[in-house]
Amino acid sequence: MIFEGFIETFKKLVRDRYGLAGITILSIMIIIGVLAPYLPLPDFNATIFHRFIPPSPDHPLGTDYLGRDLLSRVIWGARISLLAGFVAAGIASVIGIILGTIAGYYGGAVDIIISRIIEIFFVIPTFFIALTLAAIYGSNIYLLMIIIGVTTWPVTARIMRAQVMIVKEFLYIEAAKAIGANDLRIIIKHILPVAIQPAIANSILLVGNAIMIEAGLSYLGLGDPNYPSWGRLIYEGQPYISTAWWISVFPGIFLVATVLGLNFLGDALYRILTPRISNIRT
Repeated sequence: MIFEGFIETFKKLVRDRYGLAGITILSIMIIIGVLAPYLPLPDFNATIFHRFIPPSPDHPLGTDYLGRDLLSRVIWGARISLLAGFVAAGIASVIGIILGTIAGYYGGAVDIIISRIIEIFFVIPTFFIALTLAAIYGSNIYLLMIIIGVTTWPVTARIMRAQVMIVKEFLYIEAAKAIGANDLRIIIKHILPVAIQPAIANSILLVGNAIMIEAGLSYLGLGDPNYPSWGRLIYEGQPYISTAWWISVFPGIFLVATVLGLNFLGDALYRILTPRISNIRT
């Protein structure tokens, strides 16, 4: 049943031009990231070439200010940036789904407390919180994933809260309560399968948001210097943008294309999974 639903959703995504564009772009970037260790490329940190070599047959994307091959660093950057985006979005989605479900299902004081916490996160910009935590605790790439994850969950929580509040009023939920089903069973078996669909679509958008936040932190010098994420590469090429433009431009192109593809995919998935809400919005 779940597999059939996945296949049906995938078919609808392929028929949607934005969904198809998003799948294509994201698939290319994921393939590049997965194959990075197996491609015949020099080590991304190897300073064995001349500095500031422009794009050429030997170095398709040129070399940077230390003589490192930029093609190797951009391809490895796909691996690092996508990993950071998916892990951070996964953390944010889990936190948001759990807290939003609890708030929407139980209501009352529990809902008030969680809603106030969500409002606090909305009042303070997410990037500012992530920036402060990264400045305090360091720039380890894995720590950055956690920081981004624990600061970007409120949107998912608000979506889940609203959906659960609607779904819990359905008659079959009342029937499940009447026959003695406990809260955990009702939430997992009857509420989540229906209410979680908008959160799934939002999770795709969260990946792009997480990649952009990591890139922003790296651009400000708070990225992990040991790993060539796209944001880090843009930051490293900033001082040489007028003389060696390729150091920043090529990672920037990959970054923009990936985030754009994720936005296409997330928007198409939202329309497919929640057609009723989509119609109301339009």
